[in-house]
Amino acid sequence: MSARVLIVDDSLTVRMSLMEALFEAGFAVTTVPTVAEAREALALEPFELIILDVRLPDGDGIDLLGEIRAGKGSSGAAVMLLSTEAEVRDRVRGLSTGADEYVGKPYDLNYVIQRAAELVRSAPAPGSRETVLIIEDSVTYREQLKEALEAAGYAVIGASTGEEGLRLAASARPAAVIVDGQLPGIDGGAVTRRIRMDAALRHLPCILLTGSEEREAEVRALDAGADAFVRKGEEIDVLLARLAAVLRSVDGPRVGEASSLVGPRKILAVDDSETYLQQVAQELRAEGYDVALARSGEEALELLTAQPVDCILLDLMMPGIGGHETCRRIKGTPILRGIPVIMLTALENREAMIQGLDAGADDYISKSSDFEVLRSRVLAQIRRKQFEDENRLIREHLAQKELEAVEARATRELEALEAVLNERKRNEVEMNKLQAELAHVSRWNAMGMMAATLAHELNQPLTAVSNFLEAARHMSKNLEGQQAGNISEMIENAMKQTARTGAIIRNLREFIEKRETSRSLENLNRVVEEAIALGTAGALYNDTRVEVDLDARLPPVMVNKVQIQQVLVNLCRNAFEAMKSARRRVLTVGTRLETPETVMITVSDTGPGIDPDVMTRLFQPFTTTKSEGMGIGLKICQSIVEAHGGEIWITPNEDEGVTFRVRLPIDEDEDA
Repeated sequence: MSARVLIVDDSLTVRMSLMEALFEAGFAVTTVPTVAEAREALALEPFELIILDVRLPDGDGIDLLGEIRAGKGSSGAAVMLLSTEAEVRDRVRGLSTGADEYVGKPYDLNYVIQRAAELVRSAPAPGSRETVLIIEDSVTYREQLKEALEAAGYAVIGASTGEEGLRLAASARPAAVIVDGQLPGIDGGAVTRRIRMDAALRHLPCILLTGSEEREAEVRALDAGADAFVRKGEEIDVLLARLAAVLRSVDGPRVGEASSLVGPRKILAVDDSETYLQQVAQELRAEGYDVALARSGEEALELLTAQPVDCILLDLMMPGIGGHETCRRIKGTPILRGIPVIMLTALENREAMIQGLDAGADDYISKSSDFEVLRSRVLAQIRRKQFEDENRLIREHLAQKELEAVEARATRELEALEAVLNERKRNEVEMNKLQAELAHVSRWNAMGMMAATLAHELNQPLTAVSNFLEAARHMSKNLEGQQAGNISEMIENAMKQTARTGAIIRNLREFIEKRETSRSLENLNRVVEEAIALGTAGALYNDTRVEVDLDARLPPVMVNKVQIQQVLVNLCRNAFEAMKSARRRVLTVGTRLETPETVMITVSDTGPGIDPDVMTRLFQPFTTTKSEGMGIGLKICQSIVEAHGGEIWITPNEDEGVTFRVRLPIDEDEDA
C-alpha cells in the first residue's frame, strides 16, 4: 500500500508541482489549500506524511501542527514545514512544535521528494507500541509523564536513579529515553554522555528534562549529547511533540551533523544589519542554498539547538552577544564545533581579522568584498565540512568495528575465565569432599586405635582381677555358715561380670583386628599429588617450598585411596610443623619403583630432626614430638600401612631433617 501524503499549501503551483513529483515517486497524494480543509481531510483518513505551509489564508500552519501532535488526527505522521519565511523564530517554533523538517521556499524539489521518502521510511509501523524509558526521581512527575505517554500509545518503563536507568537502557533497549537533568547519584547529563559512549546504545534518542530557565541550559543539554531538551514548566504536549520528532528522525542527522548530501545546504546568516542580511539571503538563495536569518548571537544559538546547518555567516560587531562571543560558544560546544564559521566585518584592518580567527572562525571576509567571493568561500567551507564529515563517518565505522572486535575478544576471554573459575570451583568441591572423607576416616581410625589400645591395656588388669576372684572362690569353700554363702554368691556374681567384660573386650579386639578394608587399583602418583594438595589446603605455608619427584614407571597399586592419603597428609603436616623454626623450609615428596614387587613413597623435611631415643619409639601409642596432640597419628599411619601389607619407618637425613619411608606391595595378579 502506498504511503499517504497530505499537502497543505495555498499556492496552486506548489500543490500541483509537489503532487506530480510525489505521485511519480509512488505516494498517494491529497492536496488542500486551507487549514479548515486540512482538518476535514485529517478527520477522514490517516496520513504518513504532511507537507505543511507555515502561512495559510485562514490560519497558521505551526498552530495546525500543534493540533496534529496533540492527537487531532495523524498524530504520528511525519511533518515537513515549507515557508518563504526564513526567520529563526519561525524555524525554532516549527521544529519545537514537532516538525521533522523545515524547508525554505524556493526549495529544491528533488530534495523534498527524497526527504519525504526518508521520513516515511523512518516512521513507526501502525499499531506498534514503542517503549520509552523515563529516568526521574520524582514519583509524582514520573507517574504524570507515564500517564500522558501511555495515553499517546507508548509503552513506559521507569527508573528513579541514573544508575538504574542505565541498567534498564542496556537490558530493555527502549526506543527513547527521557531523563531528568537533576538526579541522585549521576545526573541526567552524565547518563546521556554514558549512553553516547556505549557502542550498543549510542544512537538511542535522549530528551533531557530541565527546570532551569537559563538559555545556556539548552546548550548544556546538547553538549551532553541530548537530541532535544524540554523545560519542566512547559505543557506535556510539548514533550510529546519533541519525543515524536526525535523518534521519527532517529536515523536522520543529529544536531551539528552533516545534512543529506543530495539536499540544499543550510546557511545561517547572523547580522544586525537588515539590509546586508537580506542581500546575503538573496544572493545565496539564488545559488540554491536554504538560508535562515538571525539578527543576534542569541537567535543564532537558539536555532542551532533545534536544527543543524552546514555553514554560519557571523557578523563581528553586533549588540548583545557579539560575533566573537557567539563564535567562541559555538566552537566550545562539541556537538556544534564542526560547523564552519565565516566571520563578516566592515572593519578593514589586520587586527580585526586576527581577532575573528582567534575566536575560532574558519574564515574571515570583509563586507566590502564582492559577493562572488562570499559564495566561493561558503562553497569551499561546505566542501571541507563534507569531506570532514565523510572522513569522520569512516573513522567512526572503523572505530566501531574495532570496538566490536575488542568486545568480542573480551567476551571470549571472559567465557574462558568463567570456564576456568567453574573448573576451579568443581575442583574445590571435589577437594572439600576428599577432605571431609579423609577427616571422617581419620576420626574413625583414631577411635579404632584408641579402642584397640584401651582393649589391650584393660585386658591385663582384667586377667589379674579374674585370677584373684578365682582364688577367692577357692578359699571361700573352706568357710561355713550363712556368711560363707553370701560371700560365695558375691564372688560368683563378680566373676560373671568379669567374664562379661572380657567378652566385650575380645569382641572389640576382634572387630578392630578383622575390620575389612575397601581397596581399588589406583595410580599412586595421582594419589600422592592429591594428598599433597590436601596436606597444604587451609594452612599458611607460603614460605615453604614443596618439591615433588614422582616416578612415571609406577604400575597401578591396590590400595584404599583415602587411607593412604590420610597417611601422607599426616606425614606432610607433621613435616610442616617440624619446619616452623627452620632456616630453610623444603618439603620433598617422592615415589619410586623399588623392586618389581614394591613401591616406595618418601616424605622428607628440612626441620631440626628427632632425638634418636624418641625416634625408636615414635610409632608407639601416645608418643609425640609436638606440644599438642595425643601422639596416636603415627601409630594410625603404621596400622594402615601394615594393613596393606607394607611397612613404614623413619631415618635421619645426612644434612638436616628426617625422611619417612612407606613401602607398599604391588599386587602381581592385578598388575598382570
